[in-house]
Amino acid sequence: MSDLAVSPALLQTAPAAPTGGDARRMRETAEQFEASFLSQMLKPMFEGLDTNGLFGGGEAEATWRSFLIDAMAQQTVRTGGIGLADTVMAEMIRMQSEQGAGAAA
Repeated sequence: MSDLAVSPALLQTAPAAPTGGDARRMRETAEQFEASFLSQMLKPMFEGLDTNGLFGGGEAEATWRSFLIDAMAQQTVRTGGIGLADTVMAEMIRMQSEQGAGAAA
């Protein structure tokens, strides 16, 4: 049998979560990024839709469609999103802690 070894990475302390205004700003930025991503993913779904049907909005619908897609993406994020904002925020915290550790050294 071999001895168990503990990875040095497991012994490192977890990055400290930002507090107060920094945490709020980071969260808002991460959510804006997720909304932008979702908006870009939703756009191709609407590109082939005809706006001249019985209940279509014609040229006005085509003109304002991008605003509708952005609003749908923002609402998706407000209701929990797809989890991208959480991942982005965790990465921002990790990068900030690495930057702080480099400045302290």
